[in-house]
Amino acid sequence: MSLHFLLTAEARTLSVLQVARMSDDDAFSLFKRLRWGEREEVACPHCGLVHRHYFIQTRKIWKCAGCRDTFSVTSGTIFASHKLPLKTYLAAVALYSNAVKGISALQLARDLDVQHKTAFVLSHKLRESLMVHQDDSPLSGEVEIDGAYVNGSIRPENKKEDRVDRRLAENQNPDKRCILVIRENHTEEERKDGFKGAKRTLAMVIEKESQGVMRKLAPLYIVPGSRVSADEADAYDPLHAKYDMRRVNHSVEYKADDGTTNNQAESYFSRFRRLQIGQHHKLGVMHLAAYANECAYREDTRRKPNGFIFLDIVGKCAKSPVSRNWCGYWQGNHRHLELLAA
Repeated sequence: MSLHFLLTAEARTLSVLQVARMSDDDAFSLFKRLRWGEREEVACPHCGLVHRHYFIQTRKIWKCAGCRDTFSVTSGTIFASHKLPLKTYLAAVALYSNAVKGISALQLARDLDVQHKTAFVLSHKLRESLMVHQDDSPLSGEVEIDGAYVNGSIRPENKKEDRVDRRLAENQNPDKRCILVIRENHTEEERKDGFKGAKRTLAMVIEKESQGVMRKLAPLYIVPGSRVSADEADAYDPLHAKYDMRRVNHSVEYKADDGTTNNQAESYFSRFRRLQIGQHHKLGVMHLAAYANECAYREDTRRKPNGFIFLDIVGKCAKSPVSRNWCGYWQGNHRHLELLAA
């Protein structure tokens, strides 16, 4: 019996010890390389001039040859104006990369020896960098689609006479949302080459799994003519007009006689439930889309070495702009609108 990929040596190409043993110069060089490449020329974040700017060695900053402003390796990125050593941020990314089912801000704070507030904002900045660089181009080929509701639990009253019918809409949790996931499976040729499961995942937050929402979102994220697998929910009935639909009735079977399943979509929700219940416990609606996208990224990179994931996330952070949602979060700069796909 072959080992799962995560149990093999190929999955372990980076350890937190390697990052901890980095010098400040090593951390600086790594971030610089992932942001601007191997060349000596760097781009000024203020005026955009690409030049071999004057480098002030003692302060590890550049002085722009054009606008004459100074900038650092993190200026204009999601880590701009950072107060912790750059190596600490790289260690945070390493811990984040190794946590296949997510990592809580409390655990991250303990591992890095920082305040919970610092770890909370830092982890959300990492999620924001994944959102900024999300590939949301339409999926094609064999596609699976499904929805699952979160934040719907309501604690019943102690006395029976005080309890309400929690199935009624007026008694539902106002923070209840549906996470819609769309996954593109590998082709037959890719499966013959050893690829397994889905290869790209799109996850988004909607208020309700309905036919109107599907009419709006399906043309945006699924190429017409694709073969789409879904369950028996009537929300997906309108998709029959533009797609080669396959349905499986979960009240009768998990796999239809023609082989139709939506197991890859269910695999995503399995990971998401473990992320929610085992790590974060409560997911606020303002940031639910970021958690959903994080889980999609973890599903898409589930068979990638942790060293690849580490470099990929650091590279995304190096190319992400300054966060307007998380700068000054604990001073009252909060997002007031949730990210709903429809």
